[in-house]
Amino acid sequence: MDSLYFLIPVSVILIALIAAIFLWAVRSGQFDDLEGPAHSILHEEENIEEVDEDANTNVDDKAAK
Repeated sequence: MDSLYFLIPVSVILIALIAAIFLWAVRSGQFDDLEGPAHSILHEEENIEEVDEDANTNVDDKAAK
Protein backbone atom coordinates (compact mmCIF):
# COMPACT_ATOMS: atom_id res chain seq x y z
CA MET A 1 0.00 0.00 0.00
CA ASP A 2 2.87 2.34 0.74
CA SER A 3 4.20 1.87 -2.78
CA LEU A 4 0.92 3.19 -4.23
CA TYR A 5 1.47 6.49 -2.46
CA PHE A 6 4.66 6.78 -4.46
CA LEU A 7 3.62 5.23 -7.79
CA ILE A 8 0.37 7.12 -8.35
CA PRO A 9 1.90 10.63 -8.14
CA VAL A 10 4.86 9.51 -10.25
CA SER A 11 2.52 8.15 -12.94
CA VAL A 12 0.45 11.35 -12.92
CA ILE A 13 3.60 13.43 -13.33
CA LEU A 14 4.78 11.23 -16.20
CA ILE A 15 1.42 11.51 -17.95
CA ALA A 16 1.51 15.29 -17.58
CA LEU A 17 5.06 15.39 -18.95
CA ILE A 18 4.18 13.21 -21.94
CA ALA A 19 1.09 15.32 -22.66
CA ALA A 20 3.16 18.52 -22.50
CA ILE A 21 5.76 17.14 -24.90
CA PHE A 22 3.06 15.95 -27.30
CA LEU A 23 1.30 19.33 -27.25
CA TRP A 24 4.60 21.11 -27.85
CA ALA A 25 5.26 18.87 -30.87
CA VAL A 26 1.80 19.52 -32.31
CA ARG A 27 2.03 23.29 -31.81
CA SER A 28 5.53 23.52 -33.28
CA GLY A 29 4.43 21.84 -36.51
CA GLN A 30 6.12 18.47 -36.17
CA PHE A 31 3.10 16.69 -37.65
CA ASP A 32 2.17 19.20 -40.37
CA ASP A 33 3.68 17.49 -43.42
CA LEU A 34 4.05 13.75 -43.04
CA GLU A 35 3.98 12.92 -46.76
CA GLY A 36 6.28 15.66 -48.07
CA PRO A 37 9.61 13.97 -47.30
CA ALA A 38 8.38 10.70 -48.83
CA HIS A 39 7.34 12.45 -52.05
CA SER A 40 10.49 14.56 -52.25
CA ILE A 41 12.51 11.43 -52.92
CA LEU A 42 10.45 10.78 -56.04
CA HIS A 43 10.81 14.33 -57.43
CA GLU A 44 14.60 14.59 -57.49
CA GLU A 45 14.99 13.58 -61.13
CA GLU A 46 17.44 16.38 -61.93
CA ASN A 47 19.91 15.14 -59.36
CA ILE A 48 19.52 11.55 -60.55
CA GLU A 49 20.29 12.53 -64.15
CA GLU A 50 23.45 14.33 -63.04
CA VAL A 51 24.54 11.30 -61.05
CA ASP A 52 23.83 9.01 -64.02
CA GLU A 53 25.94 11.19 -66.31
CA ASP A 54 28.79 11.16 -63.80
CA ALA A 55 28.51 7.39 -63.45
CA ASN A 56 28.62 6.91 -67.22
CA THR A 57 31.67 9.16 -67.45
CA ASN A 58 33.46 7.10 -64.81
CA VAL A 59 32.58 3.85 -66.59
CA ASP A 60 33.83 5.23 -69.92
CA ASP A 61 37.07 6.37 -68.27
CA LYS A 62 37.66 2.92 -66.78
CA ALA A 63 36.90 1.19 -70.11
CA ALA A 64 39.39 3.45 -71.91
CA LYS A 65 42.19 2.45 -69.56
